[in-house]
Amino acid sequence: MDRTTKSEIHAVWIAALGPVWRSRAAAGAGALLIGLVAVGFAAAADLIQQRLGGFMRREILTSLLVTPLLFAALVYLTRRFAPAAAGSGIPQVIAVARNVENLSGRGLVSMRTAAAKLLLTLGGLIAGASVGREGPTVQIGAALMVMTHRIFRVPLTSGVLIAGGAAGVAGAFNAPLAGVAFAIEELAAAYEQRLAVLVMGAVVAAGLISRSVTGDYVYFGVVHAALATGPALLIAPVAGVIGGVSGGLFSRAFLGLSRWLREHPRIGSRPVLVALVCGIGVSLIAVASGGLTWGTGYEPARSLLEGGAQPIWFAPAKLISTLLTGLSGLPGGIFAPSLATGAGLGGLLAMPFPTDEAPAIVVIGMVAYFVGVVRAPLTGVIIVSEMTANRGLLLPLFLAAIIADFAANWVCPERLYHGLAKRFLTVPAASDQASPERA
Repeated sequence: MDRTTKSEIHAVWIAALGPVWRSRAAAGAGALLIGLVAVGFAAAADLIQQRLGGFMRREILTSLLVTPLLFAALVYLTRRFAPAAAGSGIPQVIAVARNVENLSGRGLVSMRTAAAKLLLTLGGLIAGASVGREGPTVQIGAALMVMTHRIFRVPLTSGVLIAGGAAGVAGAFNAPLAGVAFAIEELAAAYEQRLAVLVMGAVVAAGLISRSVTGDYVYFGVVHAALATGPALLIAPVAGVIGGVSGGLFSRAFLGLSRWLREHPRIGSRPVLVALVCGIGVSLIAVASGGLTWGTGYEPARSLLEGGAQPIWFAPAKLISTLLTGLSGLPGGIFAPSLATGAGLGGLLAMPFPTDEAPAIVVIGMVAYFVGVVRAPLTGVIIVSEMTANRGLLLPLFLAAIIADFAANWVCPERLYHGLAKRFLTVPAASDQASPERA
C-alpha cells in the first residue's frame, strides 16, 4: 500500500468520526500521551538526581571541569539543532497561544523540539545545572496535544496549546488542580475563559494516567505541619514581603541581564562562551556549598520540610545558581529550583520560632518566593498544597501569596514568563541569536 492510498484511507476514517468526536479523540489521545511522557520524564530525572548527587560530592575536581564543559556543549547542541528548545518552554507556549496561525509552524511546539527538550533537560541535570523538568513538560505537553490534533485534523486554537501545557503541569507534579490553576493564571491570562472544559478534561486525563502508573504519591512527602493563628498572622506577611521581593529581584535580574546580552552582540552572539562562563559559576557555587545547589534542589528542600536544617546561605546560593543556569540558555525550568530556594528562605524565617513550627514556615516560604518569581498566587498555593498534602496552612499560604504578588509587582512589574515570551513573538525561532531565556 503506497503512501497516497494510506493518506486517503486516513482521510476517510477521520471524516467518518465527525468534527465533535475528532476533537474529543484528539484531546483524549493527547492527554494520554502527556501523562505517560510526564511519568517517564520524571522517572529519568529522579534517577539522574539520585546518581548525580553522590558522584558530584565525591568528585569535586572533576565536577569543576565537567559542569562548564557540559553547559557549553548542551547550549551548542541546542543552538545548532533545536533553538526553540532553549529555556523553560512556558514562554514558547504563551507565544504560540497568542498567535497560533503565525507561530505554530515555527517549531516552538513541534515534536522535534519536544524530543530535544526532554533529552537536553536531562543533559542539564547530568551537568548539575539548577533546572527543573516541570517547565519543559509544559512545552512537551503542548507539542503532544498539537500532534494529536493534527493527526485527527482538528484546527489548532489557543485552547489546544493551553490544555496541553496545563496537562503537562498536572502530569509533572501529579497535581491536577495545579494544572487547572496554572492554565487560568499564566497560560490563559490574556484569553477568554471558555477553555475550562477542554483544560479540565485534558488535566484530569493526564492526572489519571500519572496516578495510575506512579500511584497517589506526594512530590515532597506528606507534611503534617500547622501554625496557630498568632504565629501565622505574624509570619505570613513577613514571608510574603521577603519572598515577593526576592522573587521579584530574581525576575528583574533575569529579564534585565537577558536584554543586556541581546543589546551587546559582542557577548550575546557568543552563546557557547556565555554558557561556559555560567557553568563555571554554577560549579564553583556547588562545590563551595558541598553539592547542595546541584540540580533541582529537591533533597535540601525535603530535608527542610522534614524539620532539618540547611546553611543560612543556601537560599541565596540556590537563587544565584538558578539565575546563572537561566542565563546560560540551557533547556530546563525554574519551578523546582524556585521551590527549593523558597524552602531555604523559609528555613531562615523559621530560625526564631520553635522547632516544631519550622516545617510550616518552610512551606509558607516556598509559596512566597515561588509566587514572587512566577506571579501566579493561586497556582503557588495549590501546587505546594498538593505537593505536601497539607490543607491546614491554606489561609496563611493565601495571605503570603497575595502579599508576595504585590511585593514582586513593585520590584518587577513585568511578569517573567510573559516578558520572556516577547522574544518568540518578534524573532524567528530558527534563526534566533538572542540571549537564552528560560523559565
